[in-house]
Amino acid sequence: MPGYEIFGVIGFLFAAYSIIANDSIQTLGTFLSSNSRRPWWVLWLYSSSIIIAVMVYGYFTLDGDIAFGRLNSIPYPETGIKWWHALPPLVLIFLTRASIPVSTTFLVLTIFAMTGGAATEGVLGKMLIKSGLGYIVALLAGGVVYLLVARTWERWVNDTQDRPLGLHWVMLQWTSTAFLWSQWLMQDLANIFVFLPRQTIQSGDGTLVGFAISTLILATLIMVVFQAYIFATRGGEIQQIVLSKTNTTDIRSATLVDFIYGVVLFCFKEVNDIPMSTTWVFLGLLAGREIAIAYVSGLRTRMAAIGDAGSDILRAFIGLVISVVLAIGMPWIATGQMPQF
Repeated sequence: MPGYEIFGVIGFLFAAYSIIANDSIQTLGTFLSSNSRRPWWVLWLYSSSIIIAVMVYGYFTLDGDIAFGRLNSIPYPETGIKWWHALPPLVLIFLTRASIPVSTTFLVLTIFAMTGGAATEGVLGKMLIKSGLGYIVALLAGGVVYLLVARTWERWVNDTQDRPLGLHWVMLQWTSTAFLWSQWLMQDLANIFVFLPRQTIQSGDGTLVGFAISTLILATLIMVVFQAYIFATRGGEIQQIVLSKTNTTDIRSATLVDFIYGVVLFCFKEVNDIPMSTTWVFLGLLAGREIAIAYVSGLRTRMAAIGDAGSDILRAFIGLVISVVLAIGMPWIATGQMPQF
């Protein structure tokens, strides 16, 4: 049996709930909004089946690594999990209720990256660079795609909103959701499992991370239960960010957004195993989409779209500042020692 620590378990529970409540809306928000007429438990069963499939796949194909390599550069703390490690996901719960789309990767992993000594030297900087590139790539991808299709696609969506859609659109949207949800899980499960004990093995391929089978089972059950609450409340407060964007309640627009987002996450997942902020990628995609749609609609709409994107960036930056302050301040207060980058 793995040696669970009390603050590790508390941190895991806080992280499992807060990350699903905050970050999963990036991937499942359009799915929820565009399927609002369906019973919540049908949508929950579908998303939960993907959680189970991804975690089982990671465990049995990656030698027990259900974090998909994202913790290779962030080892389990030698001194164990302290109270300050569990504080960031608790803060995230309150930020989520304030509808602030903070990066859970930075909020949760920064404190591990800055207190891990030589083993994590330079990791935070690499996370920032990769996440910044993710925002830019998503911004350009969303902008280019919607510049090409906005005049015809969005007009078609607007003109046919009241018409019944064929079954093929439902299948396409649910398929794009499964693809995006699986890619998000492979990126962000590290933010949850960083609190739990794991085996670290040095091999010819580098550092390998593995978890116990009991961790897989218990963690999966807990995440599925938390997911049920999020779906029963239709995404909670943070869902308003998705609903505020153009046509996100239409299943066709949701399909296109999910597909672009999933492709961007897949590409960055294949680049390296450094964790990155999926929140920044999501905000970049929505910003590029809104600006492109506004560009073909008129100057006043363009300014509103730019202001909306700026507001999202500001809130994400606030989350980053909070992450760094917590990562520096809490260990400093507790130990009297300044963490090192």
